[in-house]
Order: sequence, then structure tokens, then C-alpha cells
Amino acid sequence: MAQGVMEHDAIRLGSMLFTIVEPKKGHEVEYNRWYERDHFYSGCMIGPWTLAGGRFVATRDCKALRYPDENEITGSAGRGSYVALYWIQDGRFRDWIEFGGAQVMWLHENGRMFAEREHVHTQMYRYRWGAFRDDDGVPAELALDHRFPGLVTVFGQAAEGVDPADVDAWYRDEHLPAALAGSPISMCLSAMPKPLQQGPSDVPRQEGSERNFLHLYFCDSDPRELWADHFADHAGVLEKTGLGTVTFASPWLVTVPGTDTYTDQLW
Repeated sequence: MAQGVMEHDAIRLGSMLFTIVEPKKGHEVEYNRWYERDHFYSGCMIGPWTLAGGRFVATRDCKALRYPDENEITGSAGRGSYVALYWIQDGRFRDWIEFGGAQVMWLHENGRMFAEREHVHTQMYRYRWGAFRDDDGVPAELALDHRFPGLVTVFGQAAEGVDPADVDAWYRDEHLPAALAGSPISMCLSAMPKPLQQGPSDVPRQEGSERNFLHLYFCDSDPRELWADHFADHAGVLEKTGLGTVTFASPWLVTVPGTDTYTDQLW
């Protein structure tokens, strides 16, 4: 062991908030500034047990790569321009939920929210496992702080009668070792949805299901450039196994805090 390197894992990712939001047309810059300069911090980052947060954006050319066109996550492929992710310390999910529910209501009561936007998909997820390209690469806990230039989200569902553990086994033992090796994809983090238990009325309630999964692929390069080789045919590959289906896949670009970058490229 290298001198000074700790062996414990006191800081450990346990769950996450994943939220896709669509600003109303004509309010893109205003929304982006409100979110990154106020809500990113006042809504989540100031909360106890929040490890990290990050934001990504889907430009019109990102949306053109999405599939399927009609899906249960965003409704249509062209809907949902921003995604925010927040890491929560393992074992502190209930504490974080209590804070988050009370905090968002306080923000509403004090005029700190932004009406010209639509919640597309907002859900809590339990982190389950990670697959990594490098033996000693970026750990899951630091994925958002590392500021990867791109993210690919793949939502999926185990087929009827299939044990979700069999889907996990296929990904971890067969698909991901080959898919990540020598690629510009640093890791794949797997999570399972949990019910959103409380919150304001403008956030649609989502149900948790052990059959559903979310995979987060953090990329070292622009995900649009590696889409054709690494993700375009993923739905077909999974379906051929008979284990499950991809319900929604999308590339995202990391936002550039303090700027209005990409706000003119959403549609």
C-alpha cells in the first residue's frame, strides 16, 4: 500500500437523485442561470450527506441520437434537455429524503423556485454496482467531481419472468468487460429506482421496480462521437439475449458552469 493511502471506504455512494428537466422555450438562459447559481446549491448541495452533484445537457444533436423515439422516460426523444445528478452517502437515504422534502417546500414558500420549466423524470435511485475499465481508475464516488466530458444514460427493464440478477450477471460478466476494455468509457454505474416519497406537486410521482435499471456510462470524450461504435446497437444486443429491453438511451454533454454554453442548441 502506498504511504498515506487509506484503505477504508467511509465515503461511499449509496443512492442518488436523478432528474431530467425541460426549460420552456424562450427561458433557456434564465433557467440555466437559476439552476446552477441557486437551485443546484440551495436545493441539494447544502443538504447533509450529499457527496457530489453534477449537471449535463442534451443538445439537439444529442437528442437526434436517442432511442426509442417514444419512450416511458421522456415521452418523446426530443423532450428533456438537462439532467442533474446528486450522490448521497450510503446508509443516509432516509436522512437525505427528510432534508430534501422539507428544503424544497421551504424554497417554494420563499419564492426560490422557477416556474418556466417542466419535470420530465425525477426519481431516487439506489446504487447497486459499478463496472470499471481501469484497475485503479476514477471511483464511483468521484465520477461527478471528475468532470467527465460526456455521460450516456441507458434505462432498461428485465423481461417478464427473468430474474434481474441474471441481467446484472450478463452485463457484469459478459457485456461490460469487453465493452469497456480499451474504450473511452471509464465506467458504468448501475442503479435501481426507488419511489419518490415526498416533494412538491409539480414533480410527477415515479414508482420503483426491481425489474427496472439505470446505467450511467461516464465517458472520457464527446459521447456523440463514440455513439455509433458503442451505444447505437445496444438495444438490439440486449434484446437478443432475451434478458431485457432498453427503454431509453441518450448521450449528454457536461455543462460549463458560469456560462450559457449550449442554451442556444437545445432544439
